[in-house]
Amino acid sequence: MSIFKNLPVAPVAPKKPVTDTRHGITRTDDYAWLRADNWQAMFKDPSILDPEIRKHLEAENAYMKAAMADTEALQKTLFAEMKGRIKEDDSSVPMKDGPFAYGTFFVTGGEQPRYFRIPRDGGERTVLLDGDKEGAGKAYFRLAGIDHTSDHSRGLWGYDDKGSEYYTLRVRDLATGKDLEDVIENTGGGGAWAPDGKSFFYTVLDDNHRPSKIFHHIVGTPQSDDRLVYEEEDPGFFMGVGGSMLDDFIYIDIHDHETSEYLLIPTSDINATPQMVSVRETGLEYSMTEGGDVFYILTNADGAKDFKIMQTPVDKPGRENWTDVVPHTPGRLILSHMAFARHLVWLERENGLPQIKIRDRRSGEEHAIAFAEEAYSLGLSGAGEYDTDVIRFSYSSMTTPSQLYDYNMATRERTLLKTQEVPSGHNIDDYVTRRVMAPSWDGVEVPVTLLYRKDVALDGSAPCLLYGYGAYGISIPAGFNTNCLSLADRGFVYAIAHIRGGKDKGFQWYEDGKMEKKTNTFKDFIAAADYLNQQKFTSYANIVAEGGSAGGMLMGAIANMAPEKFKGIIAAVPFVDVLNTMLDDTLPLTPPEWPEWGNPIESRTAYERMAAYSPYDNVAEKPYPAILALGGLTDPRVTYWEPAKWVAKLREKTTGSEPILMKTNMDAGHGGASGRFQRLEEIAFEYAFAIKVAGKM
Repeated sequence: MSIFKNLPVAPVAPKKPVTDTRHGITRTDDYAWLRADNWQAMFKDPSILDPEIRKHLEAENAYMKAAMADTEALQKTLFAEMKGRIKEDDSSVPMKDGPFAYGTFFVTGGEQPRYFRIPRDGGERTVLLDGDKEGAGKAYFRLAGIDHTSDHSRGLWGYDDKGSEYYTLRVRDLATGKDLEDVIENTGGGGAWAPDGKSFFYTVLDDNHRPSKIFHHIVGTPQSDDRLVYEEEDPGFFMGVGGSMLDDFIYIDIHDHETSEYLLIPTSDINATPQMVSVRETGLEYSMTEGGDVFYILTNADGAKDFKIMQTPVDKPGRENWTDVVPHTPGRLILSHMAFARHLVWLERENGLPQIKIRDRRSGEEHAIAFAEEAYSLGLSGAGEYDTDVIRFSYSSMTTPSQLYDYNMATRERTLLKTQEVPSGHNIDDYVTRRVMAPSWDGVEVPVTLLYRKDVALDGSAPCLLYGYGAYGISIPAGFNTNCLSLADRGFVYAIAHIRGGKDKGFQWYEDGKMEKKTNTFKDFIAAADYLNQQKFTSYANIVAEGGSAGGMLMGAIANMAPEKFKGIIAAVPFVDVLNTMLDDTLPLTPPEWPEWGNPIESRTAYERMAAYSPYDNVAEKPYPAILALGGLTDPRVTYWEPAKWVAKLREKTTGSEPILMKTNMDAGHGGASGRFQRLEEIAFEYAFAIKVAGKM
């Protein structure tokens, strides 16, 4: 019996069959018409969307609104709770850089951050960029931050006002607060200043939303006069540009999901031809940070699957000159690194838990910053200056609010700078966080992080929100999240399944959840649900699954594989039309994604593998649980038509009585709403769905 009552008639998308034959295999797609032919132009001007498509999306939104009408009061309550846990006028601890210290703050009621600086040792705060002012009157507005010149006179800032992730760059005089006439369109959102502050480098996105070119802009000249520095011919690679901390080099970083390449421009000659460090070699990854007379290189070279740190002379950076500094240790995954005048620092993960390691560059002595909780999260901020002994890091757990520390690498002294405030109150002792291991289909143990109130009865009756992602090697941290307390306080067990496809247990964990091993990701998530059911943390009848983007693919897959084990499913911007998307090489992310999923255009094996698990292609006649799909009209990563097509097919095929709902944000893209409180409204909506489905309203 469905908990959803008195629903209106659900929208029915008309069928307009389109056939496609590849490798001698013919497939028919009844809902291909939902993909706008003019999607490139529509991302920049959503008003030109085909009226028939718009009408269908709006009908879906109306149906969703009717189905969720009885949760509107609950949504407001949840939003108020979540907002009450946020310090509305919160401010970051400024980070020192030269004569100033830079930070951000919010004002009460404000949606957007404000960037500020103060004199290095304290004094009056100067607002450099007011996000609320810049975004006033816009349905969507997201800042890309502001980067200052070495002499602190100018700032480069960017914004996206459509959700399509085409950023406009502006140059601001930091003394007057006024923008210069320079307007740089269609960029990736950031840039790298030349040391003299008179020019900068930036990335341009092409019509298919790919970062294909790096330009050099001289302040005061039109964008049309900008010099092309580098053009990437391979559409399968991402590209970015940045500057070294010592202002010696401009880095051009080119990479896909398994291969890296760096080019260097010495700032002593900004018109020089970019110098190659190590030519791209499939499977070789590396990233660089400057250490004065050497570069430190984090790499998987020489079979270092979990990465090692090497060094090479600045004047001879080629691969033939790389030598080991921090050797490879199997099972200890080095995630990131940074260098300072006297210390080398890196963030690593072992046995699923992170720690920060410090190495004295002169003596070679190493020590760790570690913590004792069963599951926790660390963030490494580093420092704004090279010649320093003090770095900054953050610590939190599912029960412990975020704490920000300064750490003296020489004296090993920690200084607590700030503890996250929860204005409405938070008693750590009311909650339990645990790390349990769920055996998967092949005996591999999958870590699952749990948060619940101490007074919850663990007899199978508790509802559970089970979250998963499992792709691109991205690990889901067990950090403090004030929003999920609203579920815990209603008796939910909040669970994160650290499934294969992430790097939670090392690089092998990632490899065992991609390409031909992709289905391990889905089976691991189902195994987590099985374990929570068997151990009576919850029961199948009480589990609501949630995942977004590639985690939305996970949601679509488990809906097809084990619909009976979930009471409901929330799929945010879900990558569910996997095969069609990977066959469409005009889409922004398709060529760069082939190393993750395979290339079904060239490979029949990859085609058949994707066809076997692609959620959209495997929707069948079976009783699906209640499903909520969320999309963004201008999303360039997971296009709006993926959830739209999936929902149309699910509704056609399901033999059950539970509704299939879709909400399309007509003013946003992949990240959802842009303001901090607008985002909370979306989370409150998702949680209201989970609470309703679990019968806990």
